[in-house]
Amino acid sequence: MLIVLPRRPWLTVLLRFALPAVLAVGYTLLASVYFFRAEGGGFNTLAQVRALLGTEPTLLAGWLHYLAFDLFIGVWIAERADALGLSRLIQAPILILTFLFGPIGYLLFAAVNLALGRTAPAHSSFTPNLTVMS
Repeated sequence: MLIVLPRRPWLTVLLRFALPAVLAVGYTLLASVYFFRAEGGGFNTLAQVRALLGTEPTLLAGWLHYLAFDLFIGVWIAERADALGLSRLIQAPILILTFLFGPIGYLLFAAVNLALGRTAPAHSSFTPNLTVMS
């Protein structure tokens, strides 16, 4: 959708907030029920992570985690790329790699920005407004 559809407000809301939120709810439910049941599971060693993700429900939770964050970062990249004036032809492989291999897609986006000598505006639609109301 990020590659072929126009960036309409409804699409931004769907992809930036709604779908990641649904994935996050699924992750939260699975993680809260199954992560504490994983014998030997934890985050301190690779062996503990292997044990933690050793069942289908916990593996699904891990997959939902990746999908939620990859989608969120993909939307961020797409919006930044639009602000930089990058064509969808350049964005397409970046977004596909971000969805399939998150950090590799981000790395390619950073490399394209560096190669083109471009930086996005300091304030874009994605940048949260952190102004404190008095």
